[in-house]
Amino acid sequence: MTEIELTPPTDLPPAPGRTRRRAGVVMVGAMAVAAGAALGIHQAVQPSTGAAQAAAPQGSTLPATFLPRYGRSSGFSYGGGNSYGGGFSYGGWATGGTGSSTDGSATDGTATGTTAATTAQQVGIVEIATVLGYQDAQAAGTGMVLASTGEILTNNHVVAGATKVTVTLASTGAIYSATVVGTDPTADVAVLQLSGAPGLQTAHLSTVAATTGEAVTGVGNAGGTGSLTAASGTVTALDQAITASDESGGSSEQLTGLIETDAPIASGDSGGPLYGADGSVIGMDTAASSGGSVQGYAIPIATAQALAAQIESGVDDATIHQGYPALLGVSLQDSTAGADVAGVVSGGPADGAGITGGDVIISVGGTSVTSTSSLSTVMARFAPGDRVTVTWTTATGATRSATVMLATGPAD
Repeated sequence: MTEIELTPPTDLPPAPGRTRRRAGVVMVGAMAVAAGAALGIHQAVQPSTGAAQAAAPQGSTLPATFLPRYGRSSGFSYGGGNSYGGGFSYGGWATGGTGSSTDGSATDGTATGTTAATTAQQVGIVEIATVLGYQDAQAAGTGMVLASTGEILTNNHVVAGATKVTVTLASTGAIYSATVVGTDPTADVAVLQLSGAPGLQTAHLSTVAATTGEAVTGVGNAGGTGSLTAASGTVTALDQAITASDESGGSSEQLTGLIETDAPIASGDSGGPLYGADGSVIGMDTAASSGGSVQGYAIPIATAQALAAQIESGVDDATIHQGYPALLGVSLQDSTAGADVAGVVSGGPADGAGITGGDVIISVGGTSVTSTSSLSTVMARFAPGDRVTVTWTTATGATRSATVMLATGPAD
């Protein structure tokens, strides 16, 4: 058995310790800011159920079927077929900051029916830019300052797959680097921590629930332009449910208890505030319709705050994940014998161990691997920097083992 110690890819963040369419609804999270970048609007494709659909990111140099097994979930892709669950183009694509909005009309990323956000609406709001290193892509979204020490609330799909996160404070233009404190992919909530950002003004979060018919304004980084815009409307329904998924219908997630609005929420708005009639934040913009009458969706702010509090307290369970996952760095497809390797991340742990396409991983850390999903389950037990023994069979039938140091994967 050989033992190999690898240096994690240099573009990955350190481990800190551990919006979609509906008939069409798209999660309005990250908006493309350049070629190969992504607009994050979650898309729902069945009005009756609120099914969401996401377009896959462009600009990838990896095959559409590439499934890097970096830790806590299956059905992820660095290429084109499946979605990380966010941060990518869930609505429309943009090149150089120009793209389609949820109402089908936008120039330079600004949707029809929106205005520039007021000074008051910019307080405690940030624009988020991410680098999706394994996809050779970029994305952009929005967030809200939870604490003066630099804790940021946003959608999980805004930062999913990110290898680098940069945050700009809308009210001052100050730019900070950020790390992912933790995520809840199933509820589409994430918390970031800014570096060197004390004394920030926080977003004005409401303590009163939204009401049907209430006047609202969705504010965010629509179009990924780096300037906040405001879209006005009313609350049309409460306690709504949608299903978010990629274009192929895979990697779906259920979101419930959402606020529905007719405000023209657009690509790049995800993670931004839905202001109520009194000017306080009643929800976090998360999804919007892609055709017909506009239907926007927001997570009630009380729900988002409660999940953020759990993340910040260190909860780490089946749904809430702390920090960044461990990276093995393989592309997989199911096999009757284990996890069939289609390819490997250059310079990653699997590559350094000598694993190549055509090999089949049969155990990790002493636990048998019988399928792609079982490898995902096993990998979820480990953290970046852990040493694990990987056993695989080659295309010629030989069995090999190596001990590798797991790298730090992108945000999930």
